[in-house]
Amino acid sequence: MRVALLLLTLMAAIFASAQSRRTVTDQMVREVQRSAILIDTHNDVTSRTVDGFNIAKQSADGHTDIPRLRAGGVGAVFFAAYVDSKYAKDRTSAHRALDMIDTVRHDIVAANPADFVFATSAAEIEAAHREGKIAALIGIEGGHAIEDDPRTLRDFYALGVRYMTLTHTNTNNWADSSGDIEDRNVKHHEGLTDLGRQVVAEMNRLGMMVDISHVSDKTFRDVIEFSKAPPIASHSSSRAIANVPRNMTDDMIVALAKKGGVIQINFNCGFLSQKSADAYAAEKRRNSGRSPQKEFPATLADVVEHIDHVVKIAGIGAVGIGSDFDGVTCTPTGIEDVSKFPNLTRALLEKGYKPDDIRKIYGGNTLRLMRAVEHARQL
Repeated sequence: MRVALLLLTLMAAIFASAQSRRTVTDQMVREVQRSAILIDTHNDVTSRTVDGFNIAKQSADGHTDIPRLRAGGVGAVFFAAYVDSKYAKDRTSAHRALDMIDTVRHDIVAANPADFVFATSAAEIEAAHREGKIAALIGIEGGHAIEDDPRTLRDFYALGVRYMTLTHTNTNNWADSSGDIEDRNVKHHEGLTDLGRQVVAEMNRLGMMVDISHVSDKTFRDVIEFSKAPPIASHSSSRAIANVPRNMTDDMIVALAKKGGVIQINFNCGFLSQKSADAYAAEKRRNSGRSPQKEFPATLADVVEHIDHVVKIAGIGAVGIGSDFDGVTCTPTGIEDVSKFPNLTRALLEKGYKPDDIRKIYGGNTLRLMRAVEHARQL
């Protein structure tokens, strides 16, 4: 009797597991892709186009070009105006930011008008989608780009910048980064300084999203307290799954969601997989602190796990996509570049997500966040 009961329990478990994974057809994937506005909130192909890379032609390397964006069904991209910390040393950060802004406006959009349209609002993203074009937006990565001057921040907004990551891996003069928080040689502020709070307030007034990817936990908490508009984590993942400082704790994710913000899942292998993060750290120790050349892959299933975790702790409205394509060297098997987003669509459908859920993850949540920031502005 006991053996029979165990067999029945086992069979029920197997049946339930089989039922939890839906049979998904190519047509179902195509319908979701066609109806969603897939917004990737962080792409670093700009670090290539600024040096002459032609995004119009399909490339054998890298993660992004127009043919692959089209194959992936991407509807909008926040291209990163990434400013390396080295530019802060000789106060040329603002100049570098201008170069990066120009490569979006000139080398990507103006050079390819049949495919791209420049956008600065949620409404313009939706208009681009109706026209069958890809909306191109700009986010500055690294708050040192403004060189401690709110006037420069306003100039960047006028040029179309719609979010700024408060720090990169370096602590600047007004906000602490997660990238050097354990470095005793760096002067930290324990979050935002008075100037940092002024910068956040000015971003709120302008209608520029406050991006908390890369910041320290204390800086994050200060932003949650002082920002009048919901922040964005443009390319971060879950620390509960991959315990690295760049990722967000469950408490942080929930606090961001309660503020109306969205965490956009980063596809960097070392931020997705604890195994990958541990292997990378061990290799770095063996190489006396030098960044390893070896890659430690993650998988598409890891991406789904991060999305699923956020949904479980903070709700379907709290998560989006911020791939960091072309800003990382290792991307997950199964979603190696921008052309592979249909694989993620299929995986989410198989997991049991409804098309409307996926539309929220892919773009609906980001559009809602953008509208909230636009509504809060006081120009």
